[in-house]
Amino acid sequence: MNTTEKAMAEQLASKLSNLTPTQQGINQTPTQQVYNPTPTQQVYNPTPTQQLIYPTPIQQAINQTPMQQVLKPELLTNNPLHQPIRRDRGMMTMSDDNMMVKQIHATHAPDGREFDVMPLFQLVEDILNRATLVVDPSISAVQGRIEASEDRTHQGSFISLLESLSFTIDRISCEIASKSFGGGDAHATTLSIFNQLSTYSWDAKLVLTLAAFAVNYGEFWLLAQIYSSNQLAKSMAILKQVPLILEHSGPLKPRFDALNNLIKAMMDVSWCIIQFKQLPLKYISQDVPALATAMTHIPTAVYWTIRSVVACATQITTLTSMGHEYWISATNEAWELSTLAHKINSILDFLKKQLDLCYQYIDEKLDAETFQKLQNLFQSVHIDNMMILRALICPKDDVLPLLEGSTKRRVNIDVLRRKNVLLLISGPSIPRDELSVLEQIYNESRVSGNRMENQYEIVWIPVVDRSVVWTNEMQDGFETLQATMPWYSVYTPKLIQRPVIRFIKEVWHFRNKPILVVLDPQGKVVSPNAIHMMWIWGSTAFPFTSLREEALWREQTWRLELLIDGIDPTILNWAKEGKFIYLYGGTDIEWIRKFTTTAKTVASAARIPLELVYVGKSNKREQVRKCTTAIIVEKLSYCWQDLAMVWFFWTRLESMMFSKIQLGMTVDVDPMLREIKKLISYDKEGGWALLCKGSLVFLNGHSSTVLPTFVQYNSWKDDVPPKGFEIACVDYHNKLRSDSQPCSRFEFSSDFGKIPDNIKCPECLRIMEKYITFGCCHDENAFNALY
Repeated sequence: MNTTEKAMAEQLASKLSNLTPTQQGINQTPTQQVYNPTPTQQVYNPTPTQQLIYPTPIQQAINQTPMQQVLKPELLTNNPLHQPIRRDRGMMTMSDDNMMVKQIHATHAPDGREFDVMPLFQLVEDILNRATLVVDPSISAVQGRIEASEDRTHQGSFISLLESLSFTIDRISCEIASKSFGGGDAHATTLSIFNQLSTYSWDAKLVLTLAAFAVNYGEFWLLAQIYSSNQLAKSMAILKQVPLILEHSGPLKPRFDALNNLIKAMMDVSWCIIQFKQLPLKYISQDVPALATAMTHIPTAVYWTIRSVVACATQITTLTSMGHEYWISATNEAWELSTLAHKINSILDFLKKQLDLCYQYIDEKLDAETFQKLQNLFQSVHIDNMMILRALICPKDDVLPLLEGSTKRRVNIDVLRRKNVLLLISGPSIPRDELSVLEQIYNESRVSGNRMENQYEIVWIPVVDRSVVWTNEMQDGFETLQATMPWYSVYTPKLIQRPVIRFIKEVWHFRNKPILVVLDPQGKVVSPNAIHMMWIWGSTAFPFTSLREEALWREQTWRLELLIDGIDPTILNWAKEGKFIYLYGGTDIEWIRKFTTTAKTVASAARIPLELVYVGKSNKREQVRKCTTAIIVEKLSYCWQDLAMVWFFWTRLESMMFSKIQLGMTVDVDPMLREIKKLISYDKEGGWALLCKGSLVFLNGHSSTVLPTFVQYNSWKDDVPPKGFEIACVDYHNKLRSDSQPCSRFEFSSDFGKIPDNIKCPECLRIMEKYITFGCCHDENAFNALY
């Protein structure tokens, strides 16, 4: 007996010392009868509480209760199932644990009858959630789970099921109540419950026991909640000492917190066990390691949860029978609750890991199945594009997955029915240069009236890495970008499922650079990536098929208009006037100064009208900006101050190369492709110049040969009158080029998508060597410059 109990006993003994034995026996109060019984009362008519405090020797040896263990610790037996709670915080030794597992398996004899435990579990969860003294955030989260789940407790099938189970629930409830009050061994009580539930599955054993506990626990707290407004409840509450308990709820709060924590752990682990039972066997089998491991440990989890139910029931019984003073002073029981909660939470953590692995396994199976369905869908013939678009964007009919560009309102996917659809696929952001040019092309197509070119719709599909946490900052950036788009867009990236992302990457070769997949009105893919055609010809390339692409190339020649069309009308006007036009690029400002100065000197000497145009470089955006500023300040030549025009020039040039490569063209049979490759290669190796007379391109050279050609003008100026300036210039340049040819080099970003397996050199026509290169341009805006 601890200090508090001794003090209480001494105080009572002092009050009773002046009473006669008869008065002590007849006029005793209930409390006096408990703590100071007469010999006759001890032997012939002991109360349950007296049995706890003053057990007979037989009771001490045979049927010791948990309360007796607290009040008389010196009378503990050597039962190994009692010891673990006290010696290692609720964890059995290996031998004890193995014995326990064998015992509970020996009681397990299911008869094959199964029932859905979820409706009953939801009912129990609701009772235990509401039957609590203090509501904390974790309990509120459980309530949210209850409200979010489908309520099936009022369905006829559940009512019938409950009628068939009511006897079992009542029987278990009585078993728990009687053993809790009578002080039975917790392990023995737990095994008794297992024996009574031997024909049920593991999850059913658990839920039925929880339901039995909820009957008594819920009744206690129901009285606590309504006794002040209901006379019947008030009378019953007084019998159970509920008003007195609530009056001392402050000192009792730590004990109630421990009780609530254990109940929450019990419900959480029960929910986890039920989830294993509800896994779809179509996608996961018992031999999957995670599920097999979990099923091995579930019997142990069920045992400790039911044993925790017994402990909780004992606590409530003790509170209502012995009063709040004893409940506050009995510290061992609180320690046992905390120990069991720790045990249950450890089991829960382990099972949740296995459940997550099971979910991951199922998700992979489902994703593989959806991916295969997508492949089959695109190989089938359809009357319209709805099945394809729903599979790609949103399979649910009750969702408005698209945001309309002009009105900014959400719309159904039906607005795209039987239309040519261009799927603009990119990451959650698109470089501003790329977006502005595409917007210009799109808006021009809308102005074309009823022409065929405007008979298509663009839909932006943002592809997001699901392994990256989607932050508020990312959401704000996405919405800002979405608001600038005049076409349709997917309302949120979350609508795009993992199998769709896999399909986009594996079948359409999307990496990070935007692609434009074209679907005809029946949903058939007519181009896996028409972005190159869009950059070169805009909406004129409609319907963006390979046949249309070939037809457009047949109309083209290697002329200035091919390079500048849609970028700068000023240069095209110069070409119409027959002027000499030199396009040049690079970021070496000293070379730029020498080239522009020398070119002007030669043009003056040859008396030809000359215009110089600086078109920058395909990357190194900030260096291009610095060069542009210097050119403007020093008045070296004409240049594009809007760097979006620089980006578009190089994007179109690379698009021309990839367009021809996709059509199977090679440099040995296509002179135009050869010149395009030269220009792109020169850009990677320093400066360059492209010399034109009007629309005719007569020289395409590297900085190492073009500048010396003009510096050595005196060596070939005599050839100008008979040959003409352009022919004389080309002849001398070719002599210099034969002595010094720069290396040809092409760079393909890993974000590009499908990269050619091999490529021929535009200079010598040999197959080029392949290297893997890592580069950094030290440019904060490189993302907007690279394409």
